[in-house]
Amino acid sequence: MRTCPFLLTMKRRSLFNMYFTTTVSVALVLFLVGLECLVLLSAHELMRQVKENVVLSIVLKEDNTTDEVDRTKRLLNAAPYVLDYRFISREEALQEHITNLGEDPTAFLGYNPLTDAFEVRLQAKYAHSDSIAQIEKGLQAMPYVEKVIYQKDVVKVLDNNLNEIALILLAIALALLIIALVLISNTIQLQVYSKRFLINTMRLVGATPWVIKWPLIRRNIGIGIEAAILALLMLAATYYYCQTRLGITLFPLIWQNIAFISVIVLATGIVITFFASLAATNRYIRMKTSKMYEIQSSKMQCYLDCH
Repeated sequence: MRTCPFLLTMKRRSLFNMYFTTTVSVALVLFLVGLECLVLLSAHELMRQVKENVVLSIVLKEDNTTDEVDRTKRLLNAAPYVLDYRFISREEALQEHITNLGEDPTAFLGYNPLTDAFEVRLQAKYAHSDSIAQIEKGLQAMPYVEKVIYQKDVVKVLDNNLNEIALILLAIALALLIIALVLISNTIQLQVYSKRFLINTMRLVGATPWVIKWPLIRRNIGIGIEAAILALLMLAATYYYCQTRLGITLFPLIWQNIAFISVIVLATGIVITFFASLAATNRYIRMKTSKMYEIQSSKMQCYLDCH
C-alpha cells in the first residue's frame, strides 16, 4: 500500500512545525532565565561599584616624618583591603581648601593648619561596617596617625539597603525560575503527549521502558540544547544593543561572567527537558490504552463545547 505524497508532506510539515514551535518556546523561556542572570550580574556589579566608592581618610599627625609617610605607603600597598589610595600632602590639601572654599586659612592663622593625609578606597568585600571598624582600629593604633575618618552613617545605610536589594532580587529570580521550569515542563509534556499512542504501541509489542523513553528523551534534550544556543544568541544581541545603542554597560564582559550565564542557560535547558520528558513518558507508559482514548475524547468534547 503506497502512502499518499500529499499526506506524507503534511505529516512532515506537521512534525517540523511541532519541532520548531517547541524549540522556540523553550528558547524564549531560557532567554528569560538568561535575563535573570543578566540582572543578577548587573546588580552585583552595581553593588561592587557603590562599595568601592567608600573612602577612608587617614589623617597623620603634624610632626610626622617622611619615613612615617613611606611606611604608611608600604602598609597600604601590602594591605588586602586597599583598592587604591592617594597621598595628599599638607600643601596639596591647602590648595584644595582654597579652591573649594575660596579662602586661605594661612592669611588669618599665620600657618597651615592642615596635615598630610591618605585617601583610601576599599575593596568591595571589605566595605561594610564590621570590616571598616577593624581596619579603623588597626590604623588608629599607629603612633603617627591622628585619626581615621569615614562616613559611618552612609556605610550603615549601604549595608542595610544593599542587603535588602540583594534579597529582593534573589526572591524575584527564584520566582521567575520556577515559572520558567513550569513553562518548559508543560511545553515538553505537550510534545510528548502527541506521541502517546506511539508509546502505547511500543509498550504493547514488548519494548522495555528505556527503549521507549530514550529516543524521546534524547530528542528533547537536543531541543533543549538548540533552544539554549538560540537563547544565548538573543542574550548576546540584547547585551550588544544595551552597550552600543543605549550606552549601558551591564557588567564586565569577562570569561567568568560569560561562562556563568552560558552554563546556567545550557544546564537549565538540558536538565528541565530531561526530567520533563522522563516524567511525561513514564506517565504514558503506565497509562492503559482505554485511558488514552478517554483523554482524547475529553479533549475533543472540550473543543466542541468551546466552539
